[in-house]
Amino acid sequence: MSQRSVAHARRSVLAVPASSDRFLNKAPMLDADMVMLDLEDAVAPAEKPVARQKAAQAIRELDWGDKVVGVRLNAWNTTHTVRDVLEVVSQGGERLDVVILAKTANAAEVVALDLVLTQLEREMALPVGHVGIEALIESAEGFANVRAICGASPRLEAVALGPGDLAASLGMPMGVVGDVVADYPGDHFHYVCIELLVAGRTSGLQVIDGPFLGLGDLDRLSEMAHRTRALGFDGKWAIHPEQLAVINEAYSPTADEVARAREMIRALDEAAADDAKGAVRHGGEMFDEVNRKMAQSILARVARTNGGNCT
Repeated sequence: MSQRSVAHARRSVLAVPASSDRFLNKAPMLDADMVMLDLEDAVAPAEKPVARQKAAQAIRELDWGDKVVGVRLNAWNTTHTVRDVLEVVSQGGERLDVVILAKTANAAEVVALDLVLTQLEREMALPVGHVGIEALIESAEGFANVRAICGASPRLEAVALGPGDLAASLGMPMGVVGDVVADYPGDHFHYVCIELLVAGRTSGLQVIDGPFLGLGDLDRLSEMAHRTRALGFDGKWAIHPEQLAVINEAYSPTADEVARAREMIRALDEAAADDAKGAVRHGGEMFDEVNRKMAQSILARVARTNGGNCT
C-alpha cells in the first residue's frame, strides 16, 4: 500500500458517483481528505461499465493534489467485482491509492482481492502492494467477522462502517441513515462502533464512520460526527460538499487539545530530565506515561492532517 495514503488523514471521505462527469470534475477542488469514486450503490446497473471508464479517466487525468483517491468496488456477491478491479486499476494508473470493498463479508474476500491486485500490479510494473484496501462493514456476517477481516491483508489501510445496510441486515428500524433510533434509550450502534474500533486498531487501521443522510441538517451531522470522534474514530463519509467543513472540524483536534497535549509532554520531559521522575504533579493533575500516550495520539492526528508536521 502507498505509504503516502496509509499515513494521510481521512477526516472526511467524500463519496462521488463515478457515473457523473459533473461531480467527478468538481471533486478535486473540494476540501475532502479523501475522495471515493463510487461504482456501487450510487451507480445504476446499466451504467456501471461507463462508470468504470469515467472513474479510471478521472483518476488518471485530474489533479487530485494530496488527496487520498479511492474507488468503491461492487461486492463479491455481484457480477461486477472482478471487472471493477481489472478496468479501474489497470486504466487508472499509479494515482489510485486504495480500493474500497463494499459489503465485505469475511477475510477470504479480502485475500481474494489482494491476490487480484498483486497480479495487476506486476502486470503494470507497479510495486506489489501499491494499491491499498479499505474494508466496508455492512452486514451481520461482515460485522461478526470484522476482526479477521481487519487482519486479512497487509494492504488494509482502513475499515469503515456502512450503517444503512448493516441496520437492514440486523433488522434494526432506522429513520435517517446515520442517525440514532428515537425509541432506543441511547446510541443503538455504540457496541458496533466500539467493536469496529477495537478490530481496526488491533491491526493498525484507521476507522471511519459512515454517512449521515440528513442533507441540510448540519447541526445534527455535527452531533453525530462528534459522537464517533469522542470514541476515537478518525473520520466520516460525506455525501455532499456542504458536509465537509462540519466533518473536518469534528475530527480535527481543537487548539485546546493540542496545547494540552504539548503541555503534558513538556511537563513529563522536564520531570524526567530534572529528577528522573516518570510521573509529575502539574496544574492540579498527576501526569504519567499514560498521559504521554494520550498526548501523542492527539499530535499524531495533527501530523496526519498536516502531512507529517505536528506544528
